[in-house]
Parts: sequence; C-alpha cells; structure tokens
Amino acid sequence: MRTLCSSTLIGEFFIIGFAGLVAMKDQDLSTGTVWTVCGVAMFLSVVLCGMVTRPGGVALGWALQIALIASGVFVPMMFFMGALFALLWWASVHFGRKVDEAKARFAAQAERLDAA
Repeated sequence: MRTLCSSTLIGEFFIIGFAGLVAMKDQDLSTGTVWTVCGVAMFLSVVLCGMVTRPGGVALGWALQIALIASGVFVPMMFFMGALFALLWWASVHFGRKVDEAKARFAAQAERLDAA
C-alpha cells in the first residue's frame, strides 16, 4: 500500500505546485497567501508518504483529497483534478491493501513450506 499511496501523494505534490502557479494570476489572492497554503499542502503530501502505514495516515490522506477538491473554489480546474486524485487515492488504498494481504498470504505459505 505504501508504494501506491506514496506515488499518488507525490503526483499531488506537483499538481498543488502547478495550481499555485495558476492561483497567482488571481488578483484577489496575494502571492504570500497562495504560496503559504500551497507550501503547507505540498509539505503535507510529502510527509504523508512516510505516514501512510501509520495510524491515521490514510485518514489524513483523505483530508488532503477533500482540501484539493475544495481548492477548486480558487482554481476551478482543481475540482476535476481533486476528484481525479481522490479516485487515485481510493484505488491506491484499496488495491494496496489487497497487495499487502496477498504478500502476507504468500509469506505465510512459504513459511509453512520451509517448516515442513
């Protein structure tokens, strides 16, 4: 699960940065505000790569997905990109857990064969 989720989070890192560049063109937003918010979100996406398998890591990932979708208020394309990455996040968590379960089954089976 860690690999799939981390790949999604790193993709989000870049999308958040590009969204920040687009948001800078909005006259109502200050550059400092845009980069503070984007910087925090980018930092969170990188930190979450290491926290994915810890308690609360997946929940924080979902919070980031919701924040990405909500950022569509300022950069309308982020409604679409946020939804796309939320779908990727779901797939990463869902299929990552299946892969982890399969690895555990194969490891247990190999251990039983070694013991016999």
